[in-house]
Amino acid sequence: MKLAKRVSEIRPSATLSINAKAQELRRQGVKVISFAVGEPDFDTPTNVKQMAVQAVVRNQSRYTPASGMQELKEAVCYWIAQNYGLHYSPSNVLVSCGGKHALYNVFQAILDPGDEVLIPAPYWVSYPDMVILAGGAPSIIYTSFDDGYKITPELLRKSITEKTKALIINSPSNPTGVHYRKDELKALSEVLLDYPDLWIISDDIYSHILFSGSKWANIVMVEPSLKDRTIIIHGVSKTYAMTGWRIGFAIGNEELIKAASKIQSQSTSNPCSIAQWASLAALLGDQSDVKIMVESFEARCNYVMNRLKAISGIRFVEPQGAFYIFPDVSAFYGRSWDAGKVEDSMGMANYLMDKAHIAVVPGVAFGDDRCIRLSYALSMRQLEEGCNRLQKALEELR
Repeated sequence: MKLAKRVSEIRPSATLSINAKAQELRRQGVKVISFAVGEPDFDTPTNVKQMAVQAVVRNQSRYTPASGMQELKEAVCYWIAQNYGLHYSPSNVLVSCGGKHALYNVFQAILDPGDEVLIPAPYWVSYPDMVILAGGAPSIIYTSFDDGYKITPELLRKSITEKTKALIINSPSNPTGVHYRKDELKALSEVLLDYPDLWIISDDIYSHILFSGSKWANIVMVEPSLKDRTIIIHGVSKTYAMTGWRIGFAIGNEELIKAASKIQSQSTSNPCSIAQWASLAALLGDQSDVKIMVESFEARCNYVMNRLKAISGIRFVEPQGAFYIFPDVSAFYGRSWDAGKVEDSMGMANYLMDKAHIAVVPGVAFGDDRCIRLSYALSMRQLEEGCNRLQKALEELR
């Protein structure tokens, strides 16, 4: 029997072998420190958990509308108004089973076969494959280290073709942590104004995790005329340490939201009702836990940067947010150890797992084989031990 062609077009995860090795080592009693974690290591806020319990007690476990319950949509509109200064109606909101699901539904709603989506690299691993699953074609924009891994207006204009249907902007970025300033977004918007049929997908899932007093901005905040063709992707997972609750949002053009909602109604239907009520408490409740979490991430980021600076041969763009750093370790490629040479980012990930018992994500998964991604969503004790192991392992390559 044959499987669908689309299955063969999707790349296998670059981290499967790393995760398998980590699990095997742990079964053997080896302490593996994972820099591969893509979620906050904090507890979900107490008020959020209490709301979930109350929802269970009140038997609020029935179907909700397929696109999400009205109360939560209204809360999303309020939350966006407070944090963006932008005003939307509940009809502009789709509540999905996580930010990834919201993004997937949007791609399914806007892409026809052959439509191109501009994806700046380094990129989040799922963007290209979701575009392919929707029948589109990923068009990778390779940014440079010298430009801080950000697209420039010149590079954007050069990349747009007659087939271009959408552009993704992820800020702060996974995997680099870079954040676009208002002036940078304004310069990009001036290019986008010349292409009125081009959708803009603003993946803002890390918007609340910003460092050094950086002020949040997305492209609609600097160019309101782009509002009707910009789709904001957000959710509660990163901001409120609710990754497993699986609630995300798409906010934007009413016609597109209606189409994406129709697609969702024929796949998952509504997200978990209990998780929706919990998300309501997250958006409308006390935000002090978020502040504490962000302060901790910034302290960890500074620690990891200082440790990496002490390792000759490593370079990186300083993160302005999220909880990742994306160091260029290509200076160590071609060096040897007992089992052979480290030739690329996958080889480096395997080496660090075998030699130092630390898990990292190879940069090839993000479109840049020179780098590895390190998450600092770990305790300071784990970060110290992990950085010690990393430094020792790199220094031992010959």
